[in-house]
Amino acid sequence: ESRLRHPCGFVPASSCPVTTHDSNPAHDPNPMTAAASICLLRTSAIGDVTHVVPLVRTLQQARPDTSLTWIVGKLERKLVGDLAGVEFVTFDKAAGWAGMRAVHAALRGRRFDALLQMQVALRSNLLSLGIKANKRVGYDHARSKDLHGLVINERIPARTGEHVLDAIGSFCEPLELKQTQVRWDIPIPEEAHAWAAEQLHGDTPTLLVSPTSSHALRNWRPERYAAAMDHAAARGWRVALVGGPSAGERTMADAVLAHCQRKPLDLTGKDTLKKLLALLSRASLLLTPDSGPMHMANAVGTKVLGLHAASNPNRSGPYSDRRWCVNKYDEAARKYLGKPASDIPWGSKIERPGVMDLIGVDEVVERYEAAARELNLF
Repeated sequence: ESRLRHPCGFVPASSCPVTTHDSNPAHDPNPMTAAASICLLRTSAIGDVTHVVPLVRTLQQARPDTSLTWIVGKLERKLVGDLAGVEFVTFDKAAGWAGMRAVHAALRGRRFDALLQMQVALRSNLLSLGIKANKRVGYDHARSKDLHGLVINERIPARTGEHVLDAIGSFCEPLELKQTQVRWDIPIPEEAHAWAAEQLHGDTPTLLVSPTSSHALRNWRPERYAAAMDHAAARGWRVALVGGPSAGERTMADAVLAHCQRKPLDLTGKDTLKKLLALLSRASLLLTPDSGPMHMANAVGTKVLGLHAASNPNRSGPYSDRRWCVNKYDEAARKYLGKPASDIPWGSKIERPGVMDLIGVDEVVERYEAAARELNLF
């Protein structure tokens, strides 16, 4: 069943329209709203790519005859590259200039009605120069950087206080559309579901722990993860540790395991992005810092116990339900910046050594207990 996501939960897709604009291009007085071809440029990272999927769904529902081409990173394509009705062009950023030339070669001779340039990094701005489009939509002035303004000719509405997903969703507004509902439906292959069922068999409540962010200063201490995991295990939950194959993630996993009194299932480095999505869909709760798996879990409807001190959960936390997060962002702003979070620019990162130590084990255990009661798993 196709489903939509509200900030307060799920509603059936058939119960609410995606746009407030006439979806029949033949009746559309503005030809750009009926753009025949749209190029989306958002290459990374995993969490942000996850946030683009609802925009794709909005465009597909509003303009089913529009051709969509998405320029996406090599790793990120493994997560979203099987979305139906979307042409994918892979950008291998590790290849440097050769990676850019490969994208430009793949699009040679083509011109899009609209380019949605959803990444402001210099590399992405340079990449966009080789993409021909009549309408080049980018961020507002406040969110622009690295010469972003030079590669676009129109901007999304200037807003503050938005979640990243809502900011990305607003890229359809210059096309006279509005993202009023949010839907993911990222495909999960049957073999991934089968593998996940082998790892997490039965109906035992399961806490997945993904301890490593690509931003090291967002990571919690291994011994604190272990203490929270031991608490869940003592409550009769199955606990599983997950992570990618990188050396850093293996090191973190080993450090966590060394402090665990009750050894969890260690799946670090054993999954793929699709298998992780399947694992998350079977889990009861995910414990993680601000990271890609946080947003993958949110996309499949799994509750997230997010750890936030270095980043603002209202901007980059799990979109649909942040009740189970530990939020120390304001305390971090006061300690490290000398002012409350309300007085610093929206989206500011407070990635300082020791900032995640503001989150105590007792606070995480309290959120775990509250989520478990909500799920009726005690």
